Amino acid sequence: MKRLSLRARLTLIYGGLFLVAGLVLLAVTYVLVDQRTTQPVGMALRDAKPVVQGTEPKINGVPAEQLRVLVSRAQDDARDQTLYSLLTQGGIALLLVSVVAIAFGWLVAGRALQPLHQITGTARRIAGADVAGRGLHERISLSGPRDEVRELADTFDEMVERLDRSFDGQRRFVANASHELRTPLALNRSLIELAVTRPGASEDVRRLGELLLSVNERHERLIDGLLTLADSENELTARSRVDLAEVAAHVVDQAVRAGTGPVVDREDLAAAPVSGDPVLLERITTNLVENALRHNLPTGGWVGIRTGVVAGRSTLTVSNTGPVVPGYETAAIFEPFRRLAGERVGGGRGFGLGLSIVRAAARAHGGTVTARPRDGGGLDVTVELPPA
Repeated sequence: MKRLSLRARLTLIYGGLFLVAGLVLLAVTYVLVDQRTTQPVGMALRDAKPVVQGTEPKINGVPAEQLRVLVSRAQDDARDQTLYSLLTQGGIALLLVSVVAIAFGWLVAGRALQPLHQITGTARRIAGADVAGRGLHERISLSGPRDEVRELADTFDEMVERLDRSFDGQRRFVANASHELRTPLALNRSLIELAVTRPGASEDVRRLGELLLSVNERHERLIDGLLTLADSENELTARSRVDLAEVAAHVVDQAVRAGTGPVVDREDLAAAPVSGDPVLLERITTNLVENALRHNLPTGGWVGIRTGVVAGRSTLTVSNTGPVVPGYETAAIFEPFRRLAGERVGGGRGFGLGLSIVRAAARAHGGTVTARPRDGGGLDVTVELPPA
């Protein structure tokens, strides 16, 4: 059962209190009027003297008892009419004033809850940011008297400020650490290549150098992935019109020229224009295709890529064959350093950053990325972006 909004409940409370107070006031008025109108017959009737000794007292020729009855009946009729008018007209007036009071209470409740709406709107925009931490620069900055609502808004701003600093520090640390690690890795590569290519280098030295170069290359790819991930979570400063179909065709051509992995089907590349960073959009497509090729069947595998506009959104979908993927584990593959087994990656299968970069870059463009298991094994990974 859907509950009434806080504004409606406050309005009902205001209107109910006013109606109860009006009913109490009407009842008190009714009792007071009833007491004031219930008076004994006048002094003239009570002190009337008989005209002749032994006869019934008369006033202006009318027997006092009969006149007393007439006056009493007239008083009762007047009192009844007065009380009836008080109840009916007072009730109608109370009803009309209650309607006005409810309408006024609706306006007052809306005015009182306006700061809460401002707080809710800011919190909703922060929570709905396409990348975690991106909307933390917003503040409520509520003005007005320092009451309970103002203290709530100030406390919320303070919390968001601390979170904003924490996210910024984390992003700066990843970017700076990645940049700092590039230099020693490049130096190591140069020294190893120099040692391997020396004329007098033995076969053992050459094999060791090739192994060290492979390890160094792996570390360089990790650093490049971290840098790309950090850059993908930043705001896009420049946008241009890009067709996802052209990007997908270019990436597939590169995969075909590499000549490794399953066959890539690109028969369904319809126009899908978007506005964004061409480099990041190409990285999205490349990572999806490489991930589909890497996690595939050893023989007889297949990769399909298609683009188009679906429900007003430009979409890019990469499908592949492969092992059966439980639906509840698809969310984990978009986390950094995570794979379907839920452990930190190792070996030569990658670092688990490819799909994390895809998600960060898609969110930077105001889009989303989802993965859905395919019947018989493999995944359908779909990127949806706002159309240009």
